[in-house]
Amino acid sequence: MPTFPPLDNDLLLRTARGESTDRTPVWMMRQAGRYLPEYRAVREDNAFFDVVETPELAAEVTIQPVDRFPLDAAILFSDIMVVPEALGLTVEMVSGQGPTFPDPLSTPDEMDRLVEPDVDETLGHVFDALTETRRQLNGRVPLIGFAGAPWTLMAYMVEGGGSKSYRHARAWLYEHPEASKALLQRITDVAVEYLVRQVDAGAQMLQVFDSWAGLHGPETFRTFCLPYLDEIATRFKREHPDVPIVVFAKGAHYGLDALADTDYDVISLDWTMDPKSARRRVGDRAVLQGNLDPCALYAEPDALRREVQHMLAGFGAHQHIANLGHGMLPDHDPEHAGVFVEAVHEHSRHMRTV
Repeated sequence: MPTFPPLDNDLLLRTARGESTDRTPVWMMRQAGRYLPEYRAVREDNAFFDVVETPELAAEVTIQPVDRFPLDAAILFSDIMVVPEALGLTVEMVSGQGPTFPDPLSTPDEMDRLVEPDVDETLGHVFDALTETRRQLNGRVPLIGFAGAPWTLMAYMVEGGGSKSYRHARAWLYEHPEASKALLQRITDVAVEYLVRQVDAGAQMLQVFDSWAGLHGPETFRTFCLPYLDEIATRFKREHPDVPIVVFAKGAHYGLDALADTDYDVISLDWTMDPKSARRRVGDRAVLQGNLDPCALYAEPDALRREVQHMLAGFGAHQHIANLGHGMLPDHDPEHAGVFVEAVHEHSRHMRTV
């Protein structure tokens, strides 16, 4: 493993371990991206996947929001689709549509097209980007790595791209349950190795994004989602027991109690979940993260500050990492992102003095 300078700001990591701190740490999902003019300047001359696959550009974009806002973490600029690519599928980023698969998995027989990847070779650019970013951060804040969850990646790989219902992917679960489990297991195996290697390359916290977990009902969540999320955390912790790992199962309210019984240190909540209720259900089994509605950033600054204050009051003064309930949006005003971050600093400090 490469060596790096000590951290100047370890607030995020201490909170993720359940320690008490003098304020609430804050970062934002998709904090590096299209809402920032400096990111758009990089993209003028570079396609999306060119940025992802060029370590120097990925590091530059990752650090842009840390230079602009007093954030407590950087999250690597990458994409969850690098794992399907490593498995042998072609992914294209289409403007206005997001990731698309020109040749998705239409039937279980097409799983024969998948390859057994050499993770170091096929995803080496991600590891190089992590090492370069960690070097450039020089200990300012922790660096977060991530991966897509098995179900969310399967949904894209079968559906062929974004969808309101993901009916083709969901139909697989009923038409081809054993093939679905086999595909989920293949993704899980790659995801575990990918996450472990990210730590070796410099990541200090990991997050697993299950963006489409909420498409499930409680039963299919227990069968096709939870076991693979659980396995990822268990196997990851065997390799890196002291590195915090976060799970974000968007929309899966019914899975909160079960997720709290896994090896995830932190559970990230979307904006539809009530923090007080989540805290009662989870207790001290996990730290909570979230969960301001991203659309609250369209509010005027004073109204936004009140929303932040209300969110912080719901979570309480400890065992909370402030974040949005999903990612930053392309037309967000960067100034409002700054208001969000500063308001977390101000109000969370005040909460600890009253």
